[in-house]
Amino acid sequence: MKLFEKAVRQKLRFSSYKGTIGVEDLWDLSVEDLDTIYKNLNSQLKEIEEDSLLGTKSAQDKSLELKVDIIKYVVETKLEEKEKRKKQAEIARRKQKILEIMESKKEEQLKNKDLDELEEMLEGLEE
Repeated sequence: MKLFEKAVRQKLRFSSYKGTIGVEDLWDLSVEDLDTIYKNLNSQLKEIEEDSLLGTKSAQDKSLELKVDIIKYVVETKLEEKEKRKKQAEIARRKQKILEIMESKKEEQLKNKDLDELEEMLEGLEE
């Protein structure tokens, strides 16, 4: 079963500074808030692993591992999206700069035309 399908079927809830939240609410939290939840879950997971003599996992253990995996996924996705937005902003900035330079060069070309060419262009616009 897929990660989020399992979470929905188990009706997983996470403890956060906002109280108990569902899986869908994780997307509204900052990466820092998600990291806090992750640290809390990870410490609980380590505690359970240390206390077990048998090495068998209960449903609660599996649920805790699933929560950790979901938090990791959400954080990784958010970080990837942030990096993508950063790259897109840089591309947009560079495009704008290129357009400004192109406009400047067009103006320079226009300034370098002789008077007869400019008069012809002007007459062509009036028709």
